[in-house]
Amino acid sequence: MTSLKIIFAGTPEFAVPSLAALINAGLKPVAVYTQPDRPAGRGQKLQMSPVKLLAQTSGIPVFQPESLKKDPDAVAQLRALDADLMVVVAYGLLLPASVLEAPRLGCVNVHASLLPRWRGAAPVQRAVLAGDAASGVCIMGMEAGLDTGPVYHRVETPLDPHETGGSLHDRLATLGAQALIDALPGIADGSRLPEPQDDTQATYAHKLSKDEARIDWTQPAEAIERQVRAFNPWPVAQTNLDGASLRIWDALADPVATQSPPGTVVATDKSGIAVATGQGVLRLTHLQPAGKKPMSAADYLNARHLDGARFG
Repeated sequence: MTSLKIIFAGTPEFAVPSLAALINAGLKPVAVYTQPDRPAGRGQKLQMSPVKLLAQTSGIPVFQPESLKKDPDAVAQLRALDADLMVVVAYGLLLPASVLEAPRLGCVNVHASLLPRWRGAAPVQRAVLAGDAASGVCIMGMEAGLDTGPVYHRVETPLDPHETGGSLHDRLATLGAQALIDALPGIADGSRLPEPQDDTQATYAHKLSKDEARIDWTQPAEAIERQVRAFNPWPVAQTNLDGASLRIWDALADPVATQSPPGTVVATDKSGIAVATGQGVLRLTHLQPAGKKPMSAADYLNARHLDGARFG
């Protein structure tokens, strides 16, 4: 299998373990495709993607077309590589049929969900937000539809009660890399047959937006807690206090009943800030005032008193 000619396409940190796994397994790609360098940070300087950084340090040629759908020259360049297989992990660009059909064995994708649940852009955060008991990764054969292709291999993992979008992201990135290496021999020799997805069971993981991060205190405490965990580390759940934004990094739901209006602070102590919700109480344990670094609730309370204050 070490003679397999692979093209790798990926961009963010999630894709790095999969590329590293291929290199470590003696399956160094003949080329890496990643999105163009983008402005980032306060200075808005151009930054290379995490995948590009690894590819360059590993001596792999890097290609960064703005589009593969609208650039026939880029497609011709890819086809000229005469690859056996293209491995795609969070690349972020649409692949036209001309690309999907170019490698001898087609294209496979490392997808961070238990397909057909959570097809789309944000499967990791959606699983946490929905309170799923488990998530996982799928090695999927790619076709024209959005994450609709047949599944070669799947690995399931339970969600921890305190799972965040960040912790699940990191775990699935590692699981995905190992699942890819496990599945490749059978894909290469044709012994691993893919299973079609049941489209009737499909759910869609729409792209995250900052608007979703705003807390609605009329929701149950458990739902808000999931929102806080799902959106950590981005876009981070937030609320308002006295006209200023306040980001909530960590919180715990308590089913205790309260008669106070949603958003009202009902208690404060070193363990956190207890806030009334539509059902139960949410105890804020880590937060971030505008213009400051994240801090514990205890440290925040050293600077101000919140008894009777109202968020939102």
